[in-house]
Amino acid sequence: MVDSTQLAESKSIHRETGKTFYYATRLLPERVRHPTYVLYAFFRLADEVVDDPGALSPDEQRQELLDIREAALGRTEPDDPVLEAFSEVRRRHDIPDEEVEVFIDAMLTDIEKSRYETYEELEAYMQGSASAVGVMMTMLMGTEDTDAAVPRARALGEAFQLTNFLRDIGEDIEERNRIYLPQETLDAYDVDPADIEAHRFTDELGDAIEHELERAERRYREGVAGIKYLPVDCQLPVLTAAVLYADHHRLIRDHDLDTVTQTPSLGTLRKLALVARTRWHWAWTKDPEAVFSRVSPISMGEETAIPSERPRDPLPMG
Repeated sequence: MVDSTQLAESKSIHRETGKTFYYATRLLPERVRHPTYVLYAFFRLADEVVDDPGALSPDEQRQELLDIREAALGRTEPDDPVLEAFSEVRRRHDIPDEEVEVFIDAMLTDIEKSRYETYEELEAYMQGSASAVGVMMTMLMGTEDTDAAVPRARALGEAFQLTNFLRDIGEDIEERNRIYLPQETLDAYDVDPADIEAHRFTDELGDAIEHELERAERRYREGVAGIKYLPVDCQLPVLTAAVLYADHHRLIRDHDLDTVTQTPSLGTLRKLALVARTRWHWAWTKDPEAVFSRVSPISMGEETAIPSERPRDPLPMG
């Protein structure tokens, strides 16, 4: 059983490092909220090995992640309260081992890979870094229709991550020397990666960012369309998370698509207003798609095919 000390440590990590998601997490019922704190703290524990390695060499980072995986899967004795709590949450909620494996695999990728040639390469990475997160959250919530809920949860997790990538372009290159815009997109819009590396924003780069915003918005439509398959007491919190993340698209466009020389962020008052508006509209309709269209900058439209059915995203010809 997760004890109060482990829970407090996990909640503190979540509150300090996942401010957008934390707002939505607070709306979850306690049965889901507490293990979600643990889940997020586990993600951050692994992520920090590659995002803030300190003096660790690549080989030492790799070994640290492998040790985390073994402890998280209960194969070794955890020596960290977050790992101990996560191992318990994983067992209690039947989180598949393969989702933990693929998540750690994505973190291992970050040690050596900092550029992606195609969206397919990036999507393969996100299967661990984002889609697996959506699956784990679905397992915590529980649902009678996993066949319908899980693919949509993967799409929503991917949408959240794409939003983060687009918001953090300047930060990722400065702090981690990473570019998550696929090279094929940069080529299609005649973007020189050297401009990103030098923190130079260009009109061509803005066009590439707009293309990727639209790609992410297709994922939001797929993901939000699956919220109805979640337990009723979890639908509003997940919808609120989607609204908060999606609002970064409004913010990015308000900043003329420049996330290279600046990193737009939602203020506390804006977050509170979005939470209040989402709850108000939810009280009237209880329809995730209708509320999302009303409150977020993304219209649902009719494009809600599950990820396995979606076509390849078109790039401009030229």
